[in-house]
Formats: sequence, C-alpha cells, structure tokens
Amino acid sequence: MVADAIRLLLFPALMAFAASSDLITMTISNRISLVLIASFFVLALMWNMPLAEIGMHAGAAATVLVVAFIFFARGWIGGGDAKLAAAAALWLGFDQLLNSLLFASLLGGLLTLAIMRFRLMTLPPALANQEWVNRLHRMDSGIPYGIALAVAALMIYPDTPWMKSLGL
Repeated sequence: MVADAIRLLLFPALMAFAASSDLITMTISNRISLVLIASFFVLALMWNMPLAEIGMHAGAAATVLVVAFIFFARGWIGGGDAKLAAAAALWLGFDQLLNSLLFASLLGGLLTLAIMRFRLMTLPPALANQEWVNRLHRMDSGIPYGIALAVAALMIYPDTPWMKSLGL
C-alpha cells in the first residue's frame, strides 16, 4: 500500500516541484534530484526489482548524466537541469528514455520560443513587481528547461512499469 502510494505520487510531485522551482527561481535544488535517486532505490527494493533491471535504470541515468553535463559545459542547459534529467532517467529507464528525451526536446523548443516571445512583450503593471517574472523577462536570463524535462517525464510516466503495475 505504501509502495503504491509512492509510485503514484512521489515522482510526479517531485517533477512538478522541480518545474515550478525552475520557473520561479531558475534553479533546481540538488535535494530534488537526491530524493528522486534515493526514492528510486528504496522503491526498487520494495518492489523486488531484479538487480539487473536496477543496473539498467542506473545505466540510463549515467548515460543521460554524461550527455547532460556536456550540454551544461557548453552552456546549453543548467546544472540542475542536467541532474534532474539524469534522476528522471533513473526512474524511466532505457525503455522510456528515448520518448522522454524526444518530448523534452520538443517541449523545450516550444518553451524557448514562448519565452522569447514573452521577452519581447511589455510586462503588464500587475506582473512588473514580481521578481520571478522580471527574471524570466530579462533578455540575458536563461530558459527554465526543467519545465520541459518535468512535463516530458510526466507524459511518459504512465507508460512505465511503475504505473502499469498499478492497473491504472
């Protein structure tokens, strides 16, 4: 029962929190990625996931981490985005990784275009006093790519064994 609640709620809640945090602060706390990683291993053990399968999930996360940190080193994404992508890959595994990365790329492109358009607009007075809106509106500010990563992972999550085993 507890494991079912964790499978149903924890990953989606943490991904939603990461997206909202990235939108408002342009940062994703290391704690979110660490809780995702730790909870994956706890849940995998509770669910009696075979060790080989755990290894494959860890391999997916390691692969994403290496590629994401290359992107980070080039300034294409933030460090929090790289760690969040790897933590999400741990939960999704290789089976769902390609779909998740494809969706994240498409959503990230749409998000970038939307924010670029937003930055060309004059802020309404009601929003002009909001620090997070001003940060997002600045031309020299980055794109909160964690939003695209989180939405993509949440789109894929229902197709994972974590959710399918619940019969939803």
